[in-house]
Amino acid sequence: MIDPVILYHSTHLVVIDKPAGLPSHRGRGGGPSVEDWFPRWRRGADGPWLVHRLDADTAGCLAIARRKTTLVALQRAFAQRRVGKTYWAIVEGVPAAAHGTIELALARRTVPGGWRVAPDPRGDPAITDWRCLVAGQGRALLELRPRTGRTHQLRVHCAESGFPIVGDPLYGAEAGGMCLLARALALPLAPPVAVTAALPAHFRAAAAASALDLAQLVEERPAE
Repeated sequence: MIDPVILYHSTHLVVIDKPAGLPSHRGRGGGPSVEDWFPRWRRGADGPWLVHRLDADTAGCLAIARRKTTLVALQRAFAQRRVGKTYWAIVEGVPAAAHGTIELALARRTVPGGWRVAPDPRGDPAITDWRCLVAGQGRALLELRPRTGRTHQLRVHCAESGFPIVGDPLYGAEAGGMCLLARALALPLAPPVAVTAALPAHFRAAAAASALDLAQLVEERPAE
């Protein structure tokens, strides 16, 4: 296995650039996961701990606490919505507006072969702010800022708004590499921690295929 790129490292925290396809948690069926690297990042008898999680198909910034005090502090910050979370997504279609807010309550539903998340007025409130960064040939690059952290929130919100995320195998029209990236993470620690993830190769390829010009938006090292 190739080691995940480390975006930030200290005695109390590690933030990695999680590759798409790597689950955060070890599944029942085994296989690689972020937890395989936990022994390397451990600082004592316990831990480390995932501060939050990303879907297996979502790439980008993922925080791992190396101290219990850091875990508790960051979990409180997430609950109080004091963490800055910025996602980038390539979507099918171009929204009619330049920006907007999606407010759509969500609930988990059992379906044949597993489960999905669906709109439900009795579900958990979910809010996503979005803006269009650039448009191309039938697709757009959106910046997504979730105010809440519901399961599959961004995927369902985009799909229900008429612009599903490219490559989303559950809520989109195709598979082959979901173009959703946890682009940046800002953690309210002392001192504050702010990191930015690189664009994965499949993300860049999808942008190029749709004539999405990222040159003015991206100034970074090449993706691994």
